[in-house]
Parts: sequence; structure tokens; C-alpha cells
Amino acid sequence: MPSVAISWAQRLKRVFDIDIETCPACGGAVRIIACIEDPQLIEKILTHLDAQTTAPETSRRPPCRAPPQTRLFD
Repeated sequence: MPSVAISWAQRLKRVFDIDIETCPACGGAVRIIACIEDPQLIEKILTHLDAQTTAPETSRRPPCRAPPQTRLFD
């Protein structure tokens, strides 16, 4: 019986239950238009995306401070 090759999208679905061919918002079909496999290009894209992201909400908290001194005047 000959082996039939499956796409990487089908493998993601089978192994990790990640369905990249279906839109998570509307459930419609998503068409894959590119597959980037060059590690240097991937690193460049991810670095650019990291530089573009804003600070998370947690960074807007006031700075940490030391706990209150309960035995200051004992």
C-alpha cells in the first residue's frame, strides 16, 4: 500500500489538534497563501513583531514596594 503524503496543515490538525484551515472567528475556510521555512527570515519577522507589540496591561501597575514594617517601634 503506497504512502500518501499529507500537508503540514493536516499534520498539525492530526497531531496537535490545531486547525489552521478554519477561521477561529467565523468558522469559514482559510486559504494558506504562504509557508515561510527559512529560519533567518522567520527570526527577522518575529523580531520585528516583538518590536511592534505594546507593553502588556500588567506593566501599567505601580512599581512594587517593600512590605510594611510591622515591628518598627517595638
